[in-house]
Amino acid sequence: MRSRSKILFAVLATLVVVLFAADMMVGSVGIAAGDVWAALTGGECDPITRKIIIDIRLMKAVVAILAGAALSVSGLQMQTLFRNPLAGPYVLGVSSGASLGVALFILGAPLLGISSSAWLSTVGVAGAAWIGAAAILAVVAAVSQRIKDIMVILILGMMASSGVSAIVQILQYLSAEEALKSFVIWTMGSLGDVTTQQLALVAPAIIAGLVISVAVIKPLNLMLLGEGYARTMGLNIRRTRSLILLSTTLLAGTVTAFCGPIGFIGLAIPHVARILFCDADHRTLLPAAALTGAVALLVCDIVSKLLTLPVNTITALLGIPIVVWVVVRNKNIV
Repeated sequence: MRSRSKILFAVLATLVVVLFAADMMVGSVGIAAGDVWAALTGGECDPITRKIIIDIRLMKAVVAILAGAALSVSGLQMQTLFRNPLAGPYVLGVSSGASLGVALFILGAPLLGISSSAWLSTVGVAGAAWIGAAAILAVVAAVSQRIKDIMVILILGMMASSGVSAIVQILQYLSAEEALKSFVIWTMGSLGDVTTQQLALVAPAIIAGLVISVAVIKPLNLMLLGEGYARTMGLNIRRTRSLILLSTTLLAGTVTAFCGPIGFIGLAIPHVARILFCDADHRTLLPAAALTGAVALLVCDIVSKLLTLPVNTITALLGIPIVVWVVVRNKNIV
């Protein structure tokens, strides 16, 4: 099994590299692999081609890797924390909470006559998304301690998302045209809107979330056997839950803030990792989910550019069959 896992990790890592290169070659203007290599290494290359690669496609491919890994790991942590195969940033309302925070900032600030610099706007959007995601996660976590029924928790998550959507619609109705246009574009989801300055905030936040997720690998393994068993083994449940929620907030909240609500990656990809590696140990699953998520979102980005469609539509087409299979396979959910 160890040799099989090593081979799979090697294959996934190779796929990330190959798809990373392919993502920079594909677009409205096709670019040869040699030109991509020359642009990245400082070789002889057409100035326009170099600008396309360095300023646009390189940034987008990096964001795809970071976002794919972040959403997949956050989904894996929530599925373990809630002991629910259908838990994920989108289903449990975490993305909706982040969306509400962003909506309050983008749409609410102009209503209050608040204007800010580009730097303050970037920090404000991120902070609002983190607060919104954390608030929804805290409510769901509190409810899950009292209600053990999976379907009830999922329904409450969907109701929270519906309530958030109603508030966002009110803000949209009251907002000025310019702010409304900015928010609508944001809701479509995009990997190409992150600037170099924003990446300086996105990358550290996601890396911090991933570092925390690595720190809770052992507690996650204990929680697979139930909180009662974990307590008898000396695990501090409250501290562990807080760290998982913090990690998920940083991961899902950051991606939602800067890339929009990208659905199904956090819900479906952890199951793909389990199927590929046939392992429930988070020492294997966590890096597997991160690599698989990066591969999946790079593929979605390439397909979305080839078909000229929003990346959200591609992630939905990829994730829905997997989710349906999970529901059918888990008879206790249906």
